[in-house]
Amino acid sequence: MIANISLVTVYCLDQSAARDFYVDVLGFTPGVDITMGEGFRWVTVSHPNQPELEVTLMLPGPPLDDELATVIRRKLEQGQMGGLGLSVEDCHAAYKELSDKGVTFVQEPSDRPYGVEAVMRDNSGNWLVLVERRDFTPGDFGPQVG
Repeated sequence: MIANISLVTVYCLDQSAARDFYVDVLGFTPGVDITMGEGFRWVTVSHPNQPELEVTLMLPGPPLDDELATVIRRKLEQGQMGGLGLSVEDCHAAYKELSDKGVTFVQEPSDRPYGVEAVMRDNSGNWLVLVERRDFTPGDFGPQVG
């Protein structure tokens, strides 16, 4: 059966710039960077603490149809694409460090029932959520419906 999740896709507008952002700014490790038939480029990065999970930095294009690729490009350009949730030990410290590196945040660190969270954008417009987790129960979210 399935052993784990080994690959996730994050769409980007420029694979080289996205790779550099994830490696140079966020501290990921470069992975595969090869060109396969007809100019298709496969670029991956992974986090050094989780090397078994590769993030594919993919241009919106085939195998997507033209309409969907156009919508994804537009949403990236508008900063409206979801990306990844990233665990951090200290959300306030990560926010300061990344802000000092020029990263754009759309939400400063905020207390949530599950921890402290901040929301940033990568250089393609994907939202990345930084989460400093803490133990919680369903009751921490208020009255439950259903």
